[in-house]
Amino acid sequence: MQALASTLRAGLVALDLSLSDAQIDSLLAYQALIGKWNKVYNLTAVREPGDMLTHHLLDSLAVIAPLRRQLALMAPAIDAGAVRLLDVGSGAGLPGVVIAIGCPDIRVDCVDTVGKKAAFIQQAAVALKLSNLRGVHARVESLTDQYQVISSRAFASLADFTHWSARALAPQGVWLAMKGKYPADELAALSPDVRVFHVEHLTVPGLDAERCLIWMRPVDREA
Repeated sequence: MQALASTLRAGLVALDLSLSDAQIDSLLAYQALIGKWNKVYNLTAVREPGDMLTHHLLDSLAVIAPLRRQLALMAPAIDAGAVRLLDVGSGAGLPGVVIAIGCPDIRVDCVDTVGKKAAFIQQAAVALKLSNLRGVHARVESLTDQYQVISSRAFASLADFTHWSARALAPQGVWLAMKGKYPADELAALSPDVRVFHVEHLTVPGLDAERCLIWMRPVDREA
């Protein structure tokens, strides 16, 4: 555990991300929960603790600084303390649980069509005492709540992601899609009703792979 903690702390420095000791402990406890539940529910194919740290925790943590910057830009249109984020196809809670730990001021719902995965999120919320985290067992198309940010990580194509979740996007809301290589084909297939307003390339500490964030919003909600 000490080696994992050291690697995590070094990764946070590389990401220029400041988290408290309690948040770091929560991240490591969350990874341990994934490992425990994985034995029964097969939440993730990555099972070695060191690989889980880089491929899951640090990969998800790389989103937090860009997310904070975007929310700061959106602040005039959002009531203070009212930011809600929906993580679609969340699986084991990546990046949703990590965002809930790193950004306690954001209310995070993790939606998945697989009941055992939504149940895991609920268990994580209880075990880690995350009052801002909730697991939702549903199809995203059926949700009636609205969110300022809707995120996904390895969930679906950009076209499907934005189409299926459009009803859940709040006025002035944005989509945040985590991708590997720059998804030129997916971007070309996007609806003309969706505009990509920023593409951000990420460097994940210890991970020798391309990563990028695709930020989008509906054209009819442009200022």
